[in-house]
Amino acid sequence: MAIAAKPEIAPWVPPPETKEDLDWASLKTLDLSKLDSDDPKDVEQLLEDTKYAIKNDGFLYLTNYGIPLEQLHRQFAIAQYLLDGNVITEEEKKRLEIQQHTGSYAGYKPMKGWGAGNGSYDGIENFTFYSPQMEDPDKRPKALEPFMDEVKEFWTYAHDNVNQRLLKLLSRVLELPDDYLWDNVQSHEGEVCAEGYFRFVCYRPMEEGQEGASMRIHGSRPLASFANLCIDIGTTTLLFSVPITALQVWNTKADKWQWVKYKPGALVINLGESLEILTGGHFVATKHRVVAPPKDQQHLPRLSCAMFCSARGDLKVSPLQDSPLIQREGLLKKGVYGEFAKLLDAGLDVPDHDTWRKARRAYAQQGPAKQVTIKGVNYSEEVFNNIKVYVPV
Repeated sequence: MAIAAKPEIAPWVPPPETKEDLDWASLKTLDLSKLDSDDPKDVEQLLEDTKYAIKNDGFLYLTNYGIPLEQLHRQFAIAQYLLDGNVITEEEKKRLEIQQHTGSYAGYKPMKGWGAGNGSYDGIENFTFYSPQMEDPDKRPKALEPFMDEVKEFWTYAHDNVNQRLLKLLSRVLELPDDYLWDNVQSHEGEVCAEGYFRFVCYRPMEEGQEGASMRIHGSRPLASFANLCIDIGTTTLLFSVPITALQVWNTKADKWQWVKYKPGALVINLGESLEILTGGHFVATKHRVVAPPKDQQHLPRLSCAMFCSARGDLKVSPLQDSPLIQREGLLKKGVYGEFAKLLDAGLDVPDHDTWRKARRAYAQQGPAKQVTIKGVNYSEEVFNNIKVYVPV
């Protein structure tokens, strides 16, 4: 049988960068090619930069990771075709719409809020691919079929090569064998992303004053109350840098939000809460958010491609006691790990990652936390997996 030719699609042309003078986050840039350098000094410096980035920022840039800019732009062109080409039929949008009660984001998300804001227009349209979407053509839009070879090749490389080498670096920080995190933590069952997922997403321009125009939360709410932000649930997030400036990270030391600057071809790496808990607080899962772009970009759509990697579902959500670093320096009960420790103290049984992910997504769909006063102190009452946790306001 002859294979039908691929339809021609419009190339993705990076939109112009903002000209505004913004408060940029000062993030480390890691040259991943140096991991294979013959010069021990290059490898040593790479490791030191990695240690700094993951203990202080939780966000970093990754360059020279092996994907040519032309291939990256081609993947963005496919995402643009899927979300901007009017090729997903109305029947598919309805049939493939995400079912959040399942604890999964798989499928099509229309331009209405999810979680606590479900039903309100937010201008965010996306399609999320888990292993079932990669394995079963009926679980993805038909228009994508001619491009599935490119999609699978691209994201398999991102997961099995780029992410594996990143985990090698992180294993070294923990003073563990190079393949420890890849072999013992990273999930492998399932096509392309294993138990994780990747996503094509488009943030549509929104008019001033329109509900949701200034803040577009796109992720999971953290364990403690912290308005208008998210923390990724998994291990690592691989986000391809885009020209439309909208991503902000929380600078804990400066106590303020800062913008993440566009770096052509780079990956923006974000550590998730799973890694913070598994490392007993030594790695930082950074709070972040997506907001309205600067005024000179607000009329432009923001196209994004990202992969969210996950730990094995059967792995207990508990610090990796094999790590000499953790054995020597102990557990750091702050941030995400500190909040997790509160849940354990409140009676939570140590869950496996599959149970944890589903509970976290259900938690993310809750409405605003209830405010209570205990002995004259104001608290927010968080309910997680039927356990109440009180966080000072």
